[in-house]
Amino acid sequence: MIVEQIMKKDVITLTKTDTLETAIHKLKEFHIRHLPVINEDRHVIGMITDRDMKQASPSIFEESKRSRFLTRSVESIMKKDVVYAHPLDFVEEISAVFYEHGIGCLPVVQHQKLIGILTKTDLLRTFVKLTGADQPGSQIEIKVNDITKSLADISSLCQRLQVKILSVLVYPHDDSGAKVLVFRVKTMNPLPFLQELQKNGHLIVWPSEHRDQL
Repeated sequence: MIVEQIMKKDVITLTKTDTLETAIHKLKEFHIRHLPVINEDRHVIGMITDRDMKQASPSIFEESKRSRFLTRSVESIMKKDVVYAHPLDFVEEISAVFYEHGIGCLPVVQHQKLIGILTKTDLLRTFVKLTGADQPGSQIEIKVNDITKSLADISSLCQRLQVKILSVLVYPHDDSGAKVLVFRVKTMNPLPFLQELQKNGHLIVWPSEHRDQL
């Protein structure tokens, strides 16, 4: 999956000459937390977040300072070192960018022009769908040493038992060299499937409470 499939295309923006009062109004009106700052060519020249506004804002008890604050330009507090995404970037790789930079939003740029925006919420929603967590089902985790062989064997078993696979993930096991295959299957009673898995020599990591019952 790539960024352009999940990004928002209707982006609310600011210019560097807009006032901070305008920025606050847009954040509240559109219920958003991030505002890209663009120039006349739609090049991204900065970013403002609700956190930036809170940090820069004077105390509510300093009325005179607050009035001056609201008339300041966006340029005075915007972050100029902006990290971008490209519409053809893979969602998984962009997730690492969010994590590494500790950011909550990425403007999406193509040919140096702003064409969309991607937030942590968009990513979370996407991963929920990719993992099948938004559908009723059961999660089964199996320790494997040969991913390719185990995946083929378990897929064949699912086909024979008519168990629908919603998603498959892989993550490292504590044992060096081993992996954990995570299947989300469309059944609310996975016990028959778990029994067949164990009969076929597969080591079940989860559901842990069933391991002694099989």
